[in-house]
Amino acid sequence: MQIKEAKAGGALYIKLIGEMDEYSAQSVRERCDKLIENNIGVKKIIINLSEVAFMDSTGIGFLIGRYKKASRAGIPLFVEAPNMAADKILNLSGIYTLIPKAE
Repeated sequence: MQIKEAKAGGALYIKLIGEMDEYSAQSVRERCDKLIENNIGVKKIIINLSEVAFMDSTGIGFLIGRYKKASRAGIPLFVEAPNMAADKILNLSGIYTLIPKAE
């Protein structure tokens, strides 16, 4: 899985590209945690899922973990542009009650 990052307007954008599964999750967790730690001063974090081809419950665990890390730093976390399959999983899991979609 690839990770692209950008900062704009006081926000940290993290774009995930590829498949979010048990195989890729550990390295993605570590990289995203470093991004959050190195950008404590941002106003919000937006995780873009538009190019995530596959996501299962591992992806939900990944998002909840990043939500907890960002929350401890006082930074709101948002999910942006999940594809239909990911959006369905996220809706069913109830994750949008914790992590809203970015407008």
